[in-house]
Order: sequence, then structure tokens, then C-alpha cells
Amino acid sequence: MKELILAINPGSTSTKVAVFENQDAVLMVTIRHDPEELFGFDSISAQFPFRKKHVLETLRINKINIGELTAVVARGGALRPMSGGTYRVNELMLEDCRNGYSGQHAINLASLIADEIAKEKGLPCFIVDPPGMDEFPEIARISGLPNMPRKSKFHALNQKAVGRWAAKNLGMKYEEARLVIAHIGGGTSIGAHENGRVIDVNDCYDSEGPFTPERAGTLPVGAVVELCMSGDYTLDDIRKMLTGKGGMVAHLGTSDMREVVKRIEAGDEKARLIYEAMAYQVAKTIGSQSTVLRGRVDAIVLTGGITYDEHFVEMITGRVAWIAPVKVYPGEEEMKALAEGALRVLKGDEEAKEYIV
Repeated sequence: MKELILAINPGSTSTKVAVFENQDAVLMVTIRHDPEELFGFDSISAQFPFRKKHVLETLRINKINIGELTAVVARGGALRPMSGGTYRVNELMLEDCRNGYSGQHAINLASLIADEIAKEKGLPCFIVDPPGMDEFPEIARISGLPNMPRKSKFHALNQKAVGRWAAKNLGMKYEEARLVIAHIGGGTSIGAHENGRVIDVNDCYDSEGPFTPERAGTLPVGAVVELCMSGDYTLDDIRKMLTGKGGMVAHLGTSDMREVVKRIEAGDEKARLIYEAMAYQVAKTIGSQSTVLRGRVDAIVLTGGITYDEHFVEMITGRVAWIAPVKVYPGEEEMKALAEGALRVLKGDEEAKEYIV
């Protein structure tokens, strides 16, 4: 049976729109928004009519008949912690997106836009593996201070999707597999997946784990405390050091890995050292997540934009291939992952979950 699924994924200055016929994309568009125009809105939620209009106009221009759709799926917003899976969009979810329950971000608009389009045509509406997904056992939450618990914040949608693909290629179900999955990009998250659940992962949004092209990653805590108390920097200065001006940017003045590779090829030894150090830290974190799975790992999966760099992948593989076979899925396929989540429910392979307090 043909299922025609509309997927919506807003970013800070863009909105991705895709239409899938089952698993095949028939439309994939990124709508670029003028930042100056967005600055004219007094809140994220105020952008809703503007963004919805652009989504509908894109569908019209590309001759997509909304009446032929069978479902609408959205990138999950900044919601309450929940387990992974496909969820029906309900009123509590919409209210939390409007109010920014876990923070204000353009991603909160996804469910709101999808829900209105779906309701107009009487279609089911879903989100899939939202960013606030939390499947940690209690032991994984413990840090050295009781008022600073570890949190599950990572590239949930893409990690779960490639986990399913890798398990299938291994002749297994994702719910049976034990995988270490590393999403390596502007942010890097490395998770231990056990029987369909992400039981540990570094908080890549709060400087935990490897440094990245623009994030500092885990730092010596004593030195950070001294920096904060020096009086030389504001809170905003320090936040920018951790995210935006850290990592490759701090060391080499660029976050463009292609530029780093060019420098290495031209004989820049500092660039080579920092490049190798980033791969070293990724490999080290993969090793630590392997211990979470007690060393019983079916595969190590590498994904994200930086995994298009074959030499970078080789440096990681050389350090971790003794643990388990390494599988590589370059880039990210979030729109496809959204459509696949909705499709599993439409076909009866998965039961949609309810978002509750």
C-alpha cells in the first residue's frame, strides 16, 4: 500500500520539508529564511504563521496535493524526557511546544505546523525519537555531585535511525542489537545502544565528550573553575568558548574540516596534531561506551557529516576495530528517519506512543 508522508523539520534559519512515498523521497526542500526577517518576530512561537505559510507554499509550488497525504510527521520539539519511538501529537505536546517546556527553539514549531496541516485533512500526526529522548538507567545519571545529574541530550533521531539500519545489515533487529553509535559533526554524541535503548551517551550540548570543530568538549574542571572566577570573562564569553569558539576554532581558527585537511596536505604539523587529537578523543569515548555494554558489541557505527572524511574514519577505525566491526553511514538522514518512524506505525510494525506527564 502506498503511504504518502509529509515530514517537517524547522531549524533556526531554515525549514526542511520532505514528502516520502513509503521510504522513497519524492520531494526534499530546504527553505532558507532571511535572518533579518526572523529577528522581526518577538518570539519563536510568533514565527508559526510565517513558517507554516512557507511550508504550504513549497508544497503548492512542487505540486504536492495535501489531500493525497496519508500522514504528517514532525521533528520532535524541546519536550519532557521520554523514551524513544514514534509518538502521536497530542494537546499536551502542543502546549509544551508553545510554552517552550524545555527551552525555546525553532524545532518547537514542527509539531504545531504539522498538527494544523494534519487536522485540516483529518490525518494522523506524529513525532519520532525527539531530542529530549531519555532512556538512561539510574546509574548512568549519577555524577560526582548530586545536584548535577548527567543528562541524555544527543542526536537521538539520527542515532536511532542508523542503529536500525546497521542492525538490519547485521541480520538482527535493532531491539536485539548491542551497538556503539558515534554521530560526528559540529557536535559529537557517542551512545551505547542496548536492545533498542540508548543506555548512556555524552551530553554533546553541554560540553561533555570529544571536542568538535566548534565545541570544546570535556575540559579539565579545575582550569575551567579558575577561568570562570578570574573576572576576565562574562558568562556569555565562557559559553561561547564552550560552544561556537571551542574545538578546532580555538586551536586553528576554523571549523571547516576541508580547510584543516588542506593545511595538513600543505605540511601544517599543528593542524595534523589537532586533527588526529579529535579522532583520538572520539575513539577513546567509543571505548568507554563499549564498557557500558560490557565489551559485548555487535558493531561500532560511525555517522554524521565528518564521516565523509575517509582518513578521519580510518584513524578512528584503527583504534576501535578490535572491539567490533565498524560500519559507516556518512551524513545524517533525519528526514528519512522521520518518514520511516511514521511508516512503521502506519504499517502496524510499531504502536504509536502517547505523550503524557
